[in-house]
Amino acid sequence: MALEGHRGVFITFEGVEGSGKSTQASRLAEALAERGHDVTLTREPGGTPLGERLRQILLDLGERGMTQEAELFLYLASRSEHVASVVEPALSRGGVVIADRFGDASVAYQGGGRSLGAALVERLNEVATRRVKPDVTFLLDLDPGTGLSRLSRRGSGEKDRIESEEVAFHERVRDTYLRSAEREPERFVVLDGALDADSLARLVMAEIDKLLESRRKG
Repeated sequence: MALEGHRGVFITFEGVEGSGKSTQASRLAEALAERGHDVTLTREPGGTPLGERLRQILLDLGERGMTQEAELFLYLASRSEHVASVVEPALSRGGVVIADRFGDASVAYQGGGRSLGAALVERLNEVATRRVKPDVTFLLDLDPGTGLSRLSRRGSGEKDRIESEEVAFHERVRDTYLRSAEREPERFVVLDGALDADSLARLVMAEIDKLLESRRKG
């Protein structure tokens, strides 16, 4: 089911490592698909063949020596392809796009974590995204130490290049995310990432129900 007569809805999930955003993105996609919506679940970096190859490079521990500028431009390249090939076409047909990370991630990770500056990354994001912005962004806020501990308990193998950064890096990421949410309270929904998955899913769905209802009335 597409949103007839309307451009689609773009929903993103953001947060530090281990915040549970991927789980919530998947659960929301499944719930909306069950209701008959045309749902596209995607992720960054990735979402396209090119993006997935760039993802492998960006997360490879063997690339520890990558410059922070090169890292940023690789994320932007993945995002540009992602918007053109996946996000825009789905929105144009009235579908619901759910992305596990988008432009706010680069503002937080490269702008804050790498200290390149949020303003610089935001300007470059405008080019990479063709000024496409999410309708709603769920920020699952969590203490970085707690999130990294979750990853260790999962025992899913060696941490990737980003996950293995020092805690101070992840704290800068969190702080930048929270500043972004303060600047755009009309778009961001900040949720407690320490809540259990079921509780978070209910909160997310309540917000989405309000958003979809406003679209129908609009």
